[in-house]
Amino acid sequence: MSRRAWLAFASMAAIWGVPYLFIKIALTGGIPPLTLAWARVALGAAVLLGLARRAGTLGSVRGHGRWLLAYAVAEVSVPFPLIAAGEQRVASSLAAILISAVPLIGALLALRFDPSERPTPIRALGLLVGFGGVVALMGVDIAGRHGELIGALAILLAAVGYAIGPMLVKHRLAALDARAAMGASLAIAAVLLTPLAALDLPRRAPSAGAAVAVLVLGLLCTATAFVIFTVLIAEAGTSRATVITYINPVVAVTLGVILLGERPGAGAIAGLLLILVGSWLATDGRTPPGLLRLTALSGVPARLPKRLSERRAPTRS
Repeated sequence: MSRRAWLAFASMAAIWGVPYLFIKIALTGGIPPLTLAWARVALGAAVLLGLARRAGTLGSVRGHGRWLLAYAVAEVSVPFPLIAAGEQRVASSLAAILISAVPLIGALLALRFDPSERPTPIRALGLLVGFGGVVALMGVDIAGRHGELIGALAILLAAVGYAIGPMLVKHRLAALDARAAMGASLAIAAVLLTPLAALDLPRRAPSAGAAVAVLVLGLLCTATAFVIFTVLIAEAGTSRATVITYINPVVAVTLGVILLGERPGAGAIAGLLLILVGSWLATDGRTPPGLLRLTALSGVPARLPKRLSERRAPTRS
């Protein structure tokens, strides 16, 4: 895989480990879930559409409206509010652990919708192990706590959307300019979220920390991340691109423990380990040459499938 692809992978592994912390900060600072989702999406859309217009690439999205809409719903309009609402009830570290089930969900969806990504027997074993981790997490740490269970289910539903989104990019949007496609999708999502956000306005003036959190979420975790993720999908394919969720929860749990004082329980730790092992197996369970050098620089454990470096995904099905 090219240096550009590895840089995209390393960037996404770090960037999408950060949102859970800043979502929690924004919620605590007085911004409700729907308003938070709308604000980060609108900010991201404004930045990317401005960049696409300056580059003269906005025209590339013509004729792709329905797929941009589908992506906006699956990847943004549904998951963003659900994760924010879920984090009102569960810790940011737990939210990240649940989202790490995305590769498992993607492998299941591939059985029906993407023959090129269908799991082998080893990957099927990974599905069983990974979902065992989800069951362990929810059964040990959340069972009997109604509020946390609702929050966890909301985040798992968001993970389904996160698994669908990359498939749409790979098969329907990969040929478009990333700034234009992601900017248009975010703009559509902002329009869809506007009436909902209007019903969920802050009841008090948000704190300065909450305002900074929105800026980070909009500029870094949405605008920048969506463009980089598009590059990663084009280079590595959908199931292999989503293995960034091997590393995201580690980053999120670390930040939650250090900065928010969160203390994941035994079920969360056991669930995280099982989900990571299951995700690793579900993407063929191989480690590529050269990753050790990359992860030695980033401080991240090397647990990626070898096939991530072996092929470039087709731009269209």
